[in-house]
Amino acid sequence: MTHSSTLINHHNWHDLSVQYKDTKPFNHVVIDNFWESSIAEQLATDFPKYDNHTIWTAHYKNPVEDKKSCNHWDKFPATTYQAFNYLNSPSFLNLLEIVVDDVGIFPDVGLHGGGWHAHQQGGKLNVHLDYSIHPKLKSERKYNLIIYMTPDWNPAWGGGLELWSHDPVSNKPRQCEKTIENKFNRAVIFDTTQNSWHGLPKDLQCPLGVIRQSMAVYYLIQPTLTAPVRPRAKFAPYQDQASNPEILDFIEKRGSITT
Repeated sequence: MTHSSTLINHHNWHDLSVQYKDTKPFNHVVIDNFWESSIAEQLATDFPKYDNHTIWTAHYKNPVEDKKSCNHWDKFPATTYQAFNYLNSPSFLNLLEIVVDDVGIFPDVGLHGGGWHAHQQGGKLNVHLDYSIHPKLKSERKYNLIIYMTPDWNPAWGGGLELWSHDPVSNKPRQCEKTIENKFNRAVIFDTTQNSWHGLPKDLQCPLGVIRQSMAVYYLIQPTLTAPVRPRAKFAPYQDQASNPEILDFIEKRGSITT
């Protein structure tokens, strides 16, 4: 078994905390070369093919999202299993608490909504707010960790994570303030509770057979008094979808489903 201390590279977590606090449109930080290089290469190789029907446990294909995911621990190869185990461990939580200057964070070891994510050509994920209250633990989702895992990704294909500002009047996303390029072995940590609209709403232009791969882990806190009760992600229409009543109706129903 790989020792946890050798999984990730050395990072100055206190400097990352300063960067995290001084960001718009909501608190976030980007960490390049997150995994140790040989671990990153193995994690990328661990991802299944997009057409592997025995591994991917969910396929979302609708007007606001087109992606596959897997959060079943028994389907992860050894290195991936160890990596997710480390990201849910007290050792990593101690580092995360330094970055976000918060204590009392705990992981969702069930990887609800997390795990492996994959998008192929045409894949997308409309700008959205994440669910707020975990459907089974009843804890509040507070922080996201996403790690990009596709070697040699061409930025011309799109796939960058868009961070949008919030319009308090309409209660919808206002405009894209920043795009975080989909760079191999790049991690992004952000607070999901600050009207944190994010997504990749533009259809991916990667060649067939090239997959936008990512790993995702979410971290929880005890529910705050101001936590909205949002059981599912709240999506926003993109461009001309805003004038399509069928898509607007789908978005409304998609956000009200309980799990």
